Amino acid sequence: MKGQTRAQQRALEVYARVRAVRDEHPGLCAEYKPRVNGLGAAVLRDGLAAALSFLEREVQSNDAAQRLMKDLTWCLERAEMPGLSPRELKDKGGLPGAVRGLGLSEYMLATREALRLLVWFRRAVQVTFPTEARGDA
Repeated sequence: MKGQTRAQQRALEVYARVRAVRDEHPGLCAEYKPRVNGLGAAVLRDGLAAALSFLEREVQSNDAAQRLMKDLTWCLERAEMPGLSPRELKDKGGLPGAVRGLGLSEYMLATREALRLLVWFRRAVQVTFPTEARGDA
């Protein structure tokens, strides 16, 4: 089989990004993981724009938030979503600004794609990051 489904492409891209966090910045793992786990729930609860705004607020002071924003942006760029091309992302000041400027149809598409990516991010983090030491439970 030569081709790949979009789900396979998402998985490969996300796993590569998460492995890079583990291998290049192992100190970020402890803070990256809860942000990945919380972002999907925040998108479902508050919407994509609000969830990204919350993450954007943390980007200046937190390396893990900055890395997650960079990784999610990278993946969404490659998904070729309307309104989220590399040029549009640059012109609107990054992913949060570009998402806030989307029309309703594009916003709904971007939300669904982000949720699909975040599922893969959660899976990748669970499998890739070292597990915390557990007590004798």
